[in-house]
Amino acid sequence: MIDVVQAFDRQLIEQLPSDDANALEAKLARAAALHADRRLWLKPFERIAILRRLAGLVEAERQAFGGLIAREGGKPLTDALVETDRAIDGIRNAADMLRVRGGTEIPMELTPGSSDRRAWTIQEPIGVVAAISAFNHPFNLAVHQVAPAIATGCPVIIKPATATPLCARRLLQLAAEAGLPDGWAQLFLPAGSGLSQQLATDTRVAFLSFIGSARVGWQLRASLPPGTRCALEHGGVAPLIIDRSADLEALIEPVAKGGYYHAGQVCVSVQRIYVHEALKHEFIERFADRVSELRTGDPTLPETEVGPLIHPREADRVANWIAEAVEGGARLIGGGRLRDTTLQPTILVEPSPDTKVSREEVFGPVTCVYGFDTLDDAIARANALPVAFQSSIFTRDLDVALDAAERLDASAVMINDHTAFRTDWMPFAGRRASGYGVGGIPFTMEEMSAEKMIVFRR
Repeated sequence: MIDVVQAFDRQLIEQLPSDDANALEAKLARAAALHADRRLWLKPFERIAILRRLAGLVEAERQAFGGLIAREGGKPLTDALVETDRAIDGIRNAADMLRVRGGTEIPMELTPGSSDRRAWTIQEPIGVVAAISAFNHPFNLAVHQVAPAIATGCPVIIKPATATPLCARRLLQLAAEAGLPDGWAQLFLPAGSGLSQQLATDTRVAFLSFIGSARVGWQLRASLPPGTRCALEHGGVAPLIIDRSADLEALIEPVAKGGYYHAGQVCVSVQRIYVHEALKHEFIERFADRVSELRTGDPTLPETEVGPLIHPREADRVANWIAEAVEGGARLIGGGRLRDTTLQPTILVEPSPDTKVSREEVFGPVTCVYGFDTLDDAIARANALPVAFQSSIFTRDLDVALDAAERLDASAVMINDHTAFRTDWMPFAGRRASGYGVGGIPFTMEEMSAEKMIVFRR
């Protein structure tokens, strides 16, 4: 059995039966059989109707999903409701994409040997999708994996994080209510990690969608059988630059939101803040005042802004990283522990570049502030790590904005916004150690499609 507990107080929510190797084999066999028999493939109009009905069913349970996200994942209720709204929009986005996506004509008769031919491409479902998801957005991440699979006509088996399986389970229940036939979206809940790897590396899986740690993601990719495609979404140590021309009044709120949203458990959470020396003192004062006002506690309460970490061991880890930074000379602002899983928001000023908080993803309510003298120095330090995901710069100088946008090593650069900004239809991808492939509803649909060319000779 799998115990699903509340992230904040570790109280039991529900016990779920776990899947064994026989259950995995049955799910894989069922999914593979559906894809193998083209007579069973769902037509685009059927998929559109299912997704639209699913969006309506989720919308009717908006409050329930928000509460469930807050309980199992620890995300504050206000943000959990935003996650639900994004999920609803993502499902509709997947349905809408079916009205505009399609193949292309391939030019013929460009040479004598290609005369009297016409060629075009069509898009087909790639095959069985294995989706391994993360805990930090338990509903919307599941939607980002399941909705594109439904839209493209791929059978999908989703393995949610063991700590947060309830949103994914409810999503699949509602998909069945919306008319998705049996077997097209299946939940897989193993008790350990061994069967998850078995799912990901099975030869019947055509596409692996993985959201989680770089260590596990790269290991899985190295183990994939020939021909299996994948998309990996890992994390970063997101840098944010505050240029000397920046408007401090305007940036304090978005920087605080980007750094402490979901207690920093976001793969593009603001972590490294580089502030021009001319603004550093004033920024730290204003930023510390705002961070001290963040209301930390029970995520199910509407006034809470910062909730718990997912597990006590994660709170232990983050607390140890903070202590290491302070021992190495960093100035500590805020911090402290409220309970087993819950840490007060922390600011570290000038931690050593050798400490973990300067080099690795904290995934906790911690931001680090560093001063700089020149933009060249700030960009060089922002680009110094092997991870590269989203970054940002605050400035009122257009030349600085465009220069930084070109030179920051990131898949996306936000100008006058925090690093954690995202819409669900935009491309979302890490570079280098931060990931592989491209996420975002339309882009995941492309990843889950196989293009076939048809050549017709007259």
